[in-house]
Amino acid sequence: MNELMTKNDIRMTSLDVAELTGKKHQHVMRDVRNEMEDLGEEVARSIFGHGSYKDKNNQSRPCYEFGKDGAMQLALKYDAKTRFKVIKRIEELENSQSGLPSNYKEALIQLVGRVEENEKLETKNNMLTQQNKELQPKADYTDSILKNKGLVTIGQIAKDYGMSAQKMNKLLHGLKIQYKQSGQWLLYSNHHDKGYTHSKTVDITKSDGTKDVTMNTKWTQKGRLFIYELLKSKKDLLPIIERSDNS
Repeated sequence: MNELMTKNDIRMTSLDVAELTGKKHQHVMRDVRNEMEDLGEEVARSIFGHGSYKDKNNQSRPCYEFGKDGAMQLALKYDAKTRFKVIKRIEELENSQSGLPSNYKEALIQLVGRVEENEKLETKNNMLTQQNKELQPKADYTDSILKNKGLVTIGQIAKDYGMSAQKMNKLLHGLKIQYKQSGQWLLYSNHHDKGYTHSKTVDITKSDGTKDVTMNTKWTQKGRLFIYELLKSKKDLLPIIERSDNS
């Protein structure tokens, strides 16, 4: 291909133009030669180059290669309908190189893809932020109240109240403790460094083979006590064992 053509220029051949316009290739080759003669050698070499292609018998055949300037120069020789076809093809090639959508459907697909990717990145960032700011579980006075020094899942805490993990998560969401993003429950930033939870990120492979990251979050006994005090004060809600004692 002619070295004077820029790296970002489109690439077309006389064979492409022939197929696009329905003209015989030999006639398009003739049109290119005529243009080259009219333009003069120096200009012609800057926009047209010699190339080759394989025919149906796998024989090498000559053709001309050119970028946008050459395609436009050639298009100007033709009637309006033919010229329109060449120009539309140039636009399609430019859009495909730049990544721009060529129609409304492609635009929507690209938009959805960008939104999903941005949301995925934001979720990963928020997971890492929470993980970095969390305090490691430690034995202190508030932990000793519940005696159990281990970590517990939200499902285990929910069971104390006779509800499902899903319901407990929604309850904590309503109390502005956590929010859901891309299917992942995350603490609001003002709770990251309180020592309520302990999280670790886990690499996963989705069913379609793509790689992703999820976060496994468990609550410390301090966090469990925090939920106890929160539900008691905000919702007048007690664990089942305390309800039984009061009955």
